[in-house]
Amino acid sequence: MYIGPHLISPPVILAPMAGVSDQPFRQLCRQLGAGLVVSEMVSADRRLWESRKTRLRLDHSGESGPRDVQILGTDPQCMAEVACFNVEQGAQIIDINMGCPAKKVCGALAGAALLRDEDLVRRILEAVVGAVSVPVTLKIRTGWDTDHRNGVAIARIAEQAGVQALAVHGRTRACGYSGPVDYATIRAIKQAVGIPVIANGDINTPEQAHWVLDYTGADAVMIGRGAQGRPWIFREIAHFLRSGERLSPPSPWQIAAWIAKHLKDLYQFYGEDAGVRIARKHLIWYSQHWPGNAEFRARVNVAENSRTQLTLVRDFFEYLANQEPLAA
Repeated sequence: MYIGPHLISPPVILAPMAGVSDQPFRQLCRQLGAGLVVSEMVSADRRLWESRKTRLRLDHSGESGPRDVQILGTDPQCMAEVACFNVEQGAQIIDINMGCPAKKVCGALAGAALLRDEDLVRRILEAVVGAVSVPVTLKIRTGWDTDHRNGVAIARIAEQAGVQALAVHGRTRACGYSGPVDYATIRAIKQAVGIPVIANGDINTPEQAHWVLDYTGADAVMIGRGAQGRPWIFREIAHFLRSGERLSPPSPWQIAAWIAKHLKDLYQFYGEDAGVRIARKHLIWYSQHWPGNAEFRARVNVAENSRTQLTLVRDFFEYLANQEPLAA
């Protein structure tokens, strides 16, 4: 699959997730097989561009391309400006958020709330596409609610505006992240447009990724929550799509090495104190499917320095390595 001149291989993409897909996590997911990683969203509100949070989101130093940055806003001119600003900072793909279901975002009439105004969608897309020389992509849901599933109409608007790929989360905004995923609408969207379509929503196994691609006809899959605590899901899916066979699960020793590298990158990127705080949620996700995780979580949540966190990780996975049978 290509997005503009960029080959996306394997066709397995890390979803943009606020508070998750920061630079250290993006780097890890790339290392573990993601064909493309998308940044946390950057607001079109100029007043936020100089904040520490936004500066960190704009930091792509050391990242291999293509560097894909998601933007969020409601005003066409402001969206064009933030797109240009991010290209100046090194973005090679601009992704537009029209899929976020969060109340804070939709309350500001951004994210998935934009799906209710097809004319505004068109004006935003045309403004951004016209403002930058890099490919523009769009992330949407199937509609605002079950009575207003206009994903196909939005997809056609996007294609006509010059958007070069479309990611679709197979739920409406009203569904949030609960209930079954509507892969049928993703299939209908793929059949309605000629641009690449990326399927998103509850893809948690290699077999499911293969089925979703086959059923919807999508060009790639996008993994969000399924990568939290299991970033090696990208290499597993990529291997299965290539070979039709399951990749052997990583050993506790291998997982511990990946986690240690992730934690060290967090400490370096954010600084010791912030890095330790941010690492806690990742350590909860990393441990949640393993025996003994409750005690590990209790200890990790009160660890106040990087050395203690790293020691806890080493000890926990050393314990797991000595257990039979291993849980994965």
